[in-house]
Amino acid sequence: MSLRDEQLDVLNVGDKSYDYYRIADLEGVDHLPYSLKVLVENLVRNIDGANITDEQVRELLAWDPAADPSHEIQFTPSRVVMQDFTGVPCVVDLATMRDAVKSLGGDPEVINPQVQSDMIIDHSVQIDAYGVENAVEINMDIEYQRNGERYQFLRWGQQAFENFRVVPPGTGIIHQVNIEYLAQVVIRKELSKGTTLAYLDSCVGTDSHTTTVNGLGVLGWGVGGIEAEAAMLGQPISMLVPRVVGFKLTGSIPEGVTATDVVLTITDLLRRHGVVGKFVEFYGEGIASVPLANRATIGNMSPEFGSTCGIFPIDEVTLDYLRLTGRSEEQVALVEAYAKANKLWHDVNDPNFVEPSYSEYLELDLSTVVPSIAGPKRPQDRIELSHAKTTFEQTLPGYITEKTNGNPVPVSTDFRGDFELTNGDVAIASITSCTNTSNPSVMIAAGLIARNAVAKGLKPKPWVKTSLAPGSQVVADYLKQAGLQDDLDRLGYELVGFGCATCIGNSGPLLPEISEAINANDLTVTAVLSGNRNFEGRISPDVKMNYLASPPLVIAYALAGTMDFDFEHEALGKDPEGNDVYLKDIWPTNAEVEQVVSGNVSREMFLNDYASVFEGDSRWKGLDVPEGELFAWNPESTYVRKQTFFDGMSATPAPVEDIRDARVLALLGDSVTTDHISPAGAFKASSPAGKYLVEHGVEPKNFNSYGSRRGNHEVMVRGTFGNIRLRNMLLASVGEEVRPGGYTYDFLAMKPTTIYEASRDYIDNGVPLVVLGGKEYGTGSSRDWAAKGTAMLGVKAVIVESFERIHRSNLIGMGVLPLQFPEGESAESLGLDGTETYSITGITKLNNGITPKSVHVEATHKDGSKTEFEAVVRIDTPGEADYYRNSGILQYVLRNLMK
Repeated sequence: MSLRDEQLDVLNVGDKSYDYYRIADLEGVDHLPYSLKVLVENLVRNIDGANITDEQVRELLAWDPAADPSHEIQFTPSRVVMQDFTGVPCVVDLATMRDAVKSLGGDPEVINPQVQSDMIIDHSVQIDAYGVENAVEINMDIEYQRNGERYQFLRWGQQAFENFRVVPPGTGIIHQVNIEYLAQVVIRKELSKGTTLAYLDSCVGTDSHTTTVNGLGVLGWGVGGIEAEAAMLGQPISMLVPRVVGFKLTGSIPEGVTATDVVLTITDLLRRHGVVGKFVEFYGEGIASVPLANRATIGNMSPEFGSTCGIFPIDEVTLDYLRLTGRSEEQVALVEAYAKANKLWHDVNDPNFVEPSYSEYLELDLSTVVPSIAGPKRPQDRIELSHAKTTFEQTLPGYITEKTNGNPVPVSTDFRGDFELTNGDVAIASITSCTNTSNPSVMIAAGLIARNAVAKGLKPKPWVKTSLAPGSQVVADYLKQAGLQDDLDRLGYELVGFGCATCIGNSGPLLPEISEAINANDLTVTAVLSGNRNFEGRISPDVKMNYLASPPLVIAYALAGTMDFDFEHEALGKDPEGNDVYLKDIWPTNAEVEQVVSGNVSREMFLNDYASVFEGDSRWKGLDVPEGELFAWNPESTYVRKQTFFDGMSATPAPVEDIRDARVLALLGDSVTTDHISPAGAFKASSPAGKYLVEHGVEPKNFNSYGSRRGNHEVMVRGTFGNIRLRNMLLASVGEEVRPGGYTYDFLAMKPTTIYEASRDYIDNGVPLVVLGGKEYGTGSSRDWAAKGTAMLGVKAVIVESFERIHRSNLIGMGVLPLQFPEGESAESLGLDGTETYSITGITKLNNGITPKSVHVEATHKDGSKTEFEAVVRIDTPGEADYYRNSGILQYVLRNLMK
């Protein structure tokens, strides 16, 4: 009998009983961190004897906090959440799989997500209109005009697939909808035998800030599209059991300090400590005084720390939040009973409480936190507000060029009148993003500072683009009920939309006159936003320096109009009596903020706003949506195209074949990231993707971005390996200039060309391709198109010195063989320059159920001489071997579902 059978038990809650998997009495569980207990329950519940075994559970129970990660497990998330940019390709693949099943004589309706999968459309709203009464309606109208084709497709998916729900545009940010509505903490599932199974909620999401849900005690993090699709289709995700950093919070937040200041301080601390690839877990007596909204704000910033998650355990604070946000008393009771029964409840005063063991320890006394901002280009670069002016003055010279006009530049506009613009001026001051707008304390503080500023007669400077993009409609409700939205409106902070706006670069255009003045005079203007990302070029093409700040500080900087400002010693303006007004004169006290929060944020708001969360407004309901189990693909579409992964696919996989006479598509160096490989951002008309769109009647001004066109593989494959910072040294090997970007040498046509065009030539002539690289290949975000694009270019194997884990797994998921040079060897040490032809033998052992530890590589040079070596096969688990034998994870799942 397996542990899965042994640990199945019954949990009685009130007059209801639930089946559940009991982990409380497993030897070794007591001292495990909360996050690893979650993984224990996940493994026990999903034991299958092959990918997940009793032995793997026992190894996890024997976790050594001091050891480096080496134990690989299969994590099976309970849910998948997606935003629309990264989620659309997942739905495209599912729709294409239905066509493939039908062509193989099967029932297309077997293709459905196997776990609950939710898409929240929040990444497409752009701030075109602002500072006007009906800005939110104007921006939503434009959003539907730009994205109607994608939205029609998603509306079809909402109707066609089981276990797939869509939250329409204008509802809120993915992470706020997740914590306020989707997350259950403990999930209930009706079983066929008439019983109900209770098990821990967990999720992965196609957005890095999925970690917001960690504030609720729900383990989850962001993944790439391939991993998300695998999870949607019920497949586990391979991961190494990480080191866990215990972070103790003590004390309480002092007067004048916000949750944003706390999270910027934690980000700074954890970045300095080094937590990349680790779990961070908050614990100790002090966390009982940390509100859930603050926990979510902290968890949200895990990608900025660099950690996989930033999680809080379940306690009374969790239950209070579940009640506030409209969860039923039955659900709240289940969460409490389940957590206590499985030793997941955090209460340091319980005589039976056992403090977990951690790999590393950190501590922060909240009373030491001071007001802060971060910038000008990284979220971990924290600056104490008292030093902000001097730090800015020290940083600015690095942005000044010989073309920069150091004098004030006169600007005349119809919308905001006449003014002068100079270096350091704040061009954008935006309250936006999932980090802060899920937190009532900082949003109410912003409203109160607006009220106080209005009372003193203060206004933002006319060159500042002001905007308010909350994370959910509940925010708009409580700001309105408290009477604070009127004050925000008077400062130009009208609602512009409900979505992830400024933080992802959807800040919209500046006034043309301002943009022209900035670019004609090479001015360094700034943006201040209450977001989590401020990388160079991300917020606006006109803005060079970006700073993160709390919502009330965003307004303060709008009033100041410049980053070159000392809030302690410089006045923001004068009141009607002519008295100087300083920031301290309009900053609300913590008690004032708390009083407004407690009096205006109610359970009824959450119940009302989420009562019809999947229905949408008249725009959504009015979309012309095709019906039926199969999607009616439009061959003229440049946004959504039927994928080619399943073309010619048979019901059973063909035998794996060795690779013969392959050519090198790219010879790359160390630390090639998924950003180098995967298409992202804008692109030019002269690029392969640009030429494709022009040929299909799209004007360059309507190209949009690679992100918005992820549902069209024709655009994406043309941009793969196209990053301007990529250097393909194969060109140097044949005596050509190494042009940065997506260029290579075509050995059939004997000429340099783009990587895409060379790949078409090789594919047309039946020539397989390989990529050669150095150390840490595929680091960075888990971008699905880094692997999808590689496969679609005809690459059969990637041979490097070392891989980043997720990209290696993703390559296998797309049927590409990941190989490593022998230990201590490299392309250079072996005398390989990419001009050789490559044959790789020994792969066929996989046909006999054997995963070879290495394969034989024979590289034939131009003069006929050969270099031979044994390459390490990086297919690390039985599941990955199954995926590779099937030419990819999607083909594997499709064939299994047809059975």
